[in-house]
Amino acid sequence: MIKTERILHLKSCRGRKVRVVREHYLRERVPCYSSLCQAGCENDGKVLPGDLTHYVIPDAGVSGDYLEILEFRELQGIIFTQTSCQGVQHSKGRRQYKRLRNLLKDPRHDCVPFANEFQEYSYCPREKGESQEKWQTRCVYSAAVWYYNHLAGMMDVVMITEDQEAVAQYSSLNSGVYVISVQDYLRNFCPELQVAHDLYSSISQALQEKESEGTEREYTEHLPGELLEAGIKSGRYIQGTLNVSKHRAHSEASIMTDGLSNKNTDLSWGVLVCGGKNRNRAVHGDQVVVELLPKSEWRGKDNTLAEGQGEEKSGEESGSKPMPTGRVMGILQRNWRDYVVTFPPREGPPPQTRNTQRILAVPWDHRIPKIRISTQQADALQDHRVVVRIDSWESTSLYPNGHSVRVLGKAGELETEIQTILIENCIHVPPFSDAQLKEMPVNSAEKPWRMDPAQVAERRDLRESHLVFSIDPKGCEDVDDTLSVRSLAGGKLLELGVHIADVTHFVTEGSLTDLEARSRATTYYLADRRYDMLPSVLSADLCSLLGGVDRYAMSVMWELDAETLVVNKVWFGRSLIRSSYQLHYELAQALLDGEQAEVPELAGLGSEEKDSKLAQLTQALEMLTHVARHLRAQRDRGGALELEGVEVRAQLDKDKNITALVPRQPLEVHETVAECMIHANHWVARKIQETFPHQALLRRHPPPRQEFFSQLVESATAGGFTIDTSTNKALADSLDQAVDPQDPMVNRLLRIMATTAMSQAVYFSTGLQSLDQFYHYGLALDRYTHFTSPIRRYADIVVHRLLTAAITMDRGVDPGKALASNKELEETAHHINNKNRAAQQAQKISTELFQCLYFKERDPQSDQSCVADAVIYSIRDNGILVFISEYGVKGPVYLRNREGQVVAVGPEGSCEWQSGSVRRYSDHISTTSSCGTSTFRLFDHISVRISVRSTNCHADTLTLEVTSNRPLLSAGPQQPRSQGRSQLVQEVKRLAEEAAQEKAARKPKVSKEEREFSQSKTPNLYSLLEEIRELALLDLEGGAQVCETTA
Repeated sequence: MIKTERILHLKSCRGRKVRVVREHYLRERVPCYSSLCQAGCENDGKVLPGDLTHYVIPDAGVSGDYLEILEFRELQGIIFTQTSCQGVQHSKGRRQYKRLRNLLKDPRHDCVPFANEFQEYSYCPREKGESQEKWQTRCVYSAAVWYYNHLAGMMDVVMITEDQEAVAQYSSLNSGVYVISVQDYLRNFCPELQVAHDLYSSISQALQEKESEGTEREYTEHLPGELLEAGIKSGRYIQGTLNVSKHRAHSEASIMTDGLSNKNTDLSWGVLVCGGKNRNRAVHGDQVVVELLPKSEWRGKDNTLAEGQGEEKSGEESGSKPMPTGRVMGILQRNWRDYVVTFPPREGPPPQTRNTQRILAVPWDHRIPKIRISTQQADALQDHRVVVRIDSWESTSLYPNGHSVRVLGKAGELETEIQTILIENCIHVPPFSDAQLKEMPVNSAEKPWRMDPAQVAERRDLRESHLVFSIDPKGCEDVDDTLSVRSLAGGKLLELGVHIADVTHFVTEGSLTDLEARSRATTYYLADRRYDMLPSVLSADLCSLLGGVDRYAMSVMWELDAETLVVNKVWFGRSLIRSSYQLHYELAQALLDGEQAEVPELAGLGSEEKDSKLAQLTQALEMLTHVARHLRAQRDRGGALELEGVEVRAQLDKDKNITALVPRQPLEVHETVAECMIHANHWVARKIQETFPHQALLRRHPPPRQEFFSQLVESATAGGFTIDTSTNKALADSLDQAVDPQDPMVNRLLRIMATTAMSQAVYFSTGLQSLDQFYHYGLALDRYTHFTSPIRRYADIVVHRLLTAAITMDRGVDPGKALASNKELEETAHHINNKNRAAQQAQKISTELFQCLYFKERDPQSDQSCVADAVIYSIRDNGILVFISEYGVKGPVYLRNREGQVVAVGPEGSCEWQSGSVRRYSDHISTTSSCGTSTFRLFDHISVRISVRSTNCHADTLTLEVTSNRPLLSAGPQQPRSQGRSQLVQEVKRLAEEAAQEKAARKPKVSKEEREFSQSKTPNLYSLLEEIRELALLDLEGGAQVCETTA
């Protein structure tokens, strides 16, 4: 080891230059991470393969500017030097450096780090007068030469740089070490990777545009980081996340952080930021620092209706009262991501040359500002959706500069819009790679999968001793859970069992499949398809607890007193099961109701044997229902909530295609299954928390903020009801009493408002929260987790591993592999929470897409399916918010238009626009015109016409217009028009099929998703109902019938 010195020129917090001398140690043996190494380097972890034609070493500039290209998996054998990594950290910031670090850690990418500045023969001290960039380039070239010599010339090394002087200086110095530009490298080594060539061109143009920026400032400069930190500590500045208003993106944004209201009651609603200048180049999602304006300049939020409004937390309607208002002084952390934009139609004749043009592309998300793109394809990409990334936003530019990444397709086409939804929600679902699929067990007719004898010996065998069955929606393929119940000790005891697919047996921690599952975190369900978290050989076959086949399971079994149903003891463990019956909900309910029903598994039996087995199955279902009622009553006494949302049930044809969406009819068996799953989740949570008090993954539901109940309380008061929100028990009781015998929709709407007011249930590590924070508000349980759906939720996989370790420790055996630390587990929980929110949002938007596609093809003036019954649930300054239960639609209805006209109601209830005025009250809104005064009250039923408002650059939206202040005559609780949903899905699917006929004639019949992603295109019923049943307590946009079923 050789000791030397490094001289650093740093800048103090006051801006003074400081010269720092540090000791620097050089070593001869530094890991090279190459499989060709003959020198015995200690290469732990990833190593580069030896069967490549060359290794690639990018310099610091390429690593920072063209990292997106280096992320392509087609580029293999990449070596990132320590010099390049530090260059990215200093020039591109923490976010880009973290992205590079994650790339190096990811085993799916063929790249490694090299500590060149600690290697004795590759280290280059900086010469006097040498610029930082020149020194970095020299260091990287020295590392390239060292690699070639270290591997004894067995592997050529290519250094890529955009410094043309470096190319001329170093390209001919050493044979076997080549120095070329990025463009030359792609042209010579990746000629068929067109997407990389296009991306290079786009990034290069963006970099050139940045250099040619003007000097006139459009915005004030951001303050340096040290001043921002000092201001935050002194209390002068406030930090938080910028949240741009969905409906008033150009004028309103707010800053909200946890704890603001604790420090200052004025800040309980956050800080309002009005206008683009005060936003000062901050983009939605950025971590910003704001300074409060003088109180005389404080403003209130706009309380009028806006386009697409309808999905908001109750508490966000704080009226027009002035609230703290500020301006952005600086940005702590950019939160830029991939954005989908549309190139607007060109005005005027097209240019005669193909020179680079600067285009202001319009983002699909209203909250994102226009992005300036330089491209030579501006005319070809008109009306197309394009993925772009923001590169910079200088104070001299009105708009941010960016570059295009790839083209999705023409705006308005179904596949283009679906891909837009995925990208806008940061959902990345690439095809399962060959390496991942090679980890999967084989199960084919030629080589059927069989149980491992060692596993059979270790597990508790329930195949002959227990009647195990599943209850799921019709057509379910990925069966996560099964149930069993039996009488013991001559009827004095009962044994209840919940048996869950043992996914962790097949998915080894740290494997490629596990890493991909963690990255996805959940299965994504859209209106017309799903993207699985696990490959189908597991999700639909070996892990699915199908009827009549042997499967591995993780079981929880309780011994209960038959009379009191008190738990005597509980057993956790791995088991072997064979499900005897694969029931669907309607069949199970029919058996419980004593109706004649055909059980497929009993179809081929004789009459006597069939009756005997049917009686045995019916008795088990009755016992299960009895236990579930008791469990539910227990939680009700503790304050469990029963909330309401918009639910639909999918009907599938024989090919598993959705043929209709109809309102789901609640059955008692739904609650029965849900209670058993909640019971299992609760007991598993207790077990892993008691065994690992500081590193268990649980799920908590914080109590909602009381101000979010304002709309619920005000609406209930207007209807003559009293809602007590002090505790979950008080809320549950008051909701039960708020019933209008004449209109059941009133109670349903109140429960929907309560659902909207709720906070989000989240995963967390027990080492981060105190015991009193573990409580689940909606379920009224002191501890809760997710254990029952490991096929589609990564959180359940983590819990299964914790439970397995706990069981192993109970036997006095060391679990072996170290568990994730509290910090690592919290990072995993944070990642899963983000992905769950993205999944819920994508599902909601895809449903809205299909609604718009359905109504788009209809004439709202003549088609009766475009007229529906709606219920008023909120009053605004210029209109009302309504809910259409038939289609599950919420939206605004304007009573005053932009021309100042108001809705006037005629003698028969018909409505038309006339000159007049609008006046808002707490429980109603009135319009006055030449026809007289018309009043619209909360919970009134009115008739609305549904049409589609199309915009080329954004998602289509539904527009609601009042046609009568009276209910639609055909609407009513006895005869709901469910056929509308059936037509909706069938019609949209027909249009999509017609558009794809030409492609289908030229391609194999296998769907695009099956061929490219190894995933099914059509969702099964389990995905639609189970997502409501267990994914989260609050799906604010989707809702649920009962609170616990969404926990």
